Amino acid sequence: MDLDAYIATHVGQWRRLEELAGRRRLTGAESDELLDLYQRVSTHLSVVRSASPDPSLVSYLSSVLARARHTATGSRATTWRDLGDFFTQTFPAALYRTRRWWLATSVGSVVLAFVVGAWAVRHPEVFTQQMTQREIDAYVGTDFANYYSEFPHHEFATLVWLNNAWVAAQCIALGVLGLPVLWVLAQNVVAVGIAGGLMVSYDRGALFFGLILPHGLLELTAVFVAAAVGLRLFWSWIEPGPRSRLDSLAAEGRTAAGIALGLVVVLFVSGGIEGFVTPSGLPTWARILIGVVAETLFFAYVFVVGRRAARAGVTGDVAESDQSASAPVAA
Repeated sequence: MDLDAYIATHVGQWRRLEELAGRRRLTGAESDELLDLYQRVSTHLSVVRSASPDPSLVSYLSSVLARARHTATGSRATTWRDLGDFFTQTFPAALYRTRRWWLATSVGSVVLAFVVGAWAVRHPEVFTQQMTQREIDAYVGTDFANYYSEFPHHEFATLVWLNNAWVAAQCIALGVLGLPVLWVLAQNVVAVGIAGGLMVSYDRGALFFGLILPHGLLELTAVFVAAAVGLRLFWSWIEPGPRSRLDSLAAEGRTAAGIALGLVVVLFVSGGIEGFVTPSGLPTWARILIGVVAETLFFAYVFVVGRRAARAGVTGDVAESDQSASAPVAA
């Protein structure tokens, strides 16, 4: 194909499409013209790619088509109202809707942690197989407590936030596969159980719970929610109900993405507690009370705000206008 001749023949249409795509408002006739030119230029791009794939021309036509598509479909800017609706309706409704999953995950994980801890106390060889006696003495004596004051408060809070967000993201991202979620969750739960068992074995249980509970109540709840959402995502294509597997997975995936965004804020709060409250000089009872208050507020958020939103018809999914089309199914 003679590329120069092809350009000379069609460049007028490309420039006209570029002109229309750059306008903020179009008349009815101009809108029809834009759609017609969009189809024509799409064909031109396909011809160029197959017959004479000049990189600069392909890039130019792709850019023009992208701007034209944006003009034709329009866009909706995110507003403060959207953000407010997310945290007062969408996110709490999604948490309430999935409550049975994450409550069951929470109870099962806590029971497993205590079982592992009790088993480790009765089998102290599990500690000596992983650590030397000197390392055990250092961990129990100073390292466990020093962990929370090793870095400046703001740096430690940020590190904790990023680490916990990574664990939560893994649980949700791996949800489609199912078993990896259980593996990530089990690793964290078993680690907490063994650490608790070690501290209890050396009569440092009060210190362990005094440092874990202030931030751990909310932090672990967020991780359990993430794991449950991941497992629900897995179940959505195993047992899709009346919907197709793809539609079921898409719907739960959108909800999971929203919950993941909300958990970033929850983990930010727990990270702030771990960075500033846990290592503070406050009495143990006061630090634990702050953790209990934070956990209580979270449950109130779910079962008061979330329940109200769910009863109003909010599902936690994105608005219907933002969803992809799906085929109708029999009831």
